[in-house]
Amino acid sequence: MTITWTKFLIGAILLFCPSVAWGQQGSTTRNVILRRDPSTSSPALAHLQQGARVTLVDTAADAGFLHVKTEDDQVGWVFAKYVTLSAAPAPTATDLNAASGAQCDASLWKHVYHPQRLIVQKQCTEVTGVIVDATNGTQSDGVRHEADGDTHGWLKVDSQFQGLLNAGNLSDEGGNLVFEIVCRFPVTQPDAKAACKGYTDKVKLPAVGSHVRILGTYVQDTFHAQWMEIHPVTSITVIP
Repeated sequence: MTITWTKFLIGAILLFCPSVAWGQQGSTTRNVILRRDPSTSSPALAHLQQGARVTLVDTAADAGFLHVKTEDDQVGWVFAKYVTLSAAPAPTATDLNAASGAQCDASLWKHVYHPQRLIVQKQCTEVTGVIVDATNGTQSDGVRHEADGDTHGWLKVDSQFQGLLNAGNLSDEGGNLVFEIVCRFPVTQPDAKAACKGYTDKVKLPAVGSHVRILGTYVQDTFHAQWMEIHPVTSITVIP
């Protein structure tokens, strides 16, 4: 059974559980242009044929466009009225909880700047490794202080987690998994200030060189080099 996009939009629930969009499939009802941004003036990335299958990055439409990922891993925007969606699969327990049974703080998504850029691969997971300096010595805490208030940290993952890395991590992030603690620093980017308003970060950031376990959401950032991240981070724990 399929439903049109207008019946599917569920609005504010994505602020608390963005995994609803994870795995949501659809297909185009006519030939459509995949654009870089949600605008008819935005550059075309590809021309999709009628019946092309897509996966939603976000269920909420923006200016009449849906944010989608194609079968050949291109991410862009198409007219929502030309996409028919299949019923969304219910997330399983393994999607929602980490292997240890620890639960991620879903409320952190209210404080993620521009969450539409993130494709959720696993709603809650744990990964272990060593924190390494992502700043080449320019910051004492070893993480970049982003304009949206987040950390941009690096985790040299333990061998069993190498599969979490992609080409973007290898080419642009020193072969490390990125982790982002939201609203860690003062926000200097005007359009990001609302996301952090009234929120104080409580995640403890261990020193560079610490062997840690990071709990959070495993996502792909569709901006930049499309690397993989733990974003947002729920907790970081030092382990032997």
